[in-house]
Amino acid sequence: MKVKTRHFGEVEIDESKVITMDNGLFGFENYKKYILLYDSSTDEIPSIQWLQSVDEELLALPVMIPTTIVPEYNPVVDDEYLENLGEWTEDTLSILVTVTVPIDVKNMSINLKAPIVINTATMKGGQVVAENSDYEVKYKIHDLLEAARKKKEEEG
Repeated sequence: MKVKTRHFGEVEIDESKVITMDNGLFGFENYKKYILLYDSSTDEIPSIQWLQSVDEELLALPVMIPTTIVPEYNPVVDDEYLENLGEWTEDTLSILVTVTVPIDVKNMSINLKAPIVINTATMKGGQVVAENSDYEVKYKIHDLLEAARKKKEEEG
């Protein structure tokens, strides 16, 4: 299947990689099908990927795995929501958070309050509001990313 994308042009994707979000994403409820894209010039999955709408090429959100920044991240989510994703185990649940990159990159943040949960076994997902009261909508990450980069350079 071919998908037109905002950042990668037209790409060929395997239909089994399409994530269906019955309720869409917050603010984009009409768009139900997405794929995850990233530059695959290396074997490594990068910190930041793109959640690309299959139906709207201009709708692409930067996302990342939150535990790369907040290792203890563990959102409390209503069990009823998780049941809508089909049968799952801890190994089949993938959690992503949206990334906001404003003009001043030092204010880059992730949304810990509204993660995107995906059941990789059923390829169903959606965005939820974490019940954790200490999770922020704009959790600043620039300094944390810089520290991780410097540490990796020192080790490598």
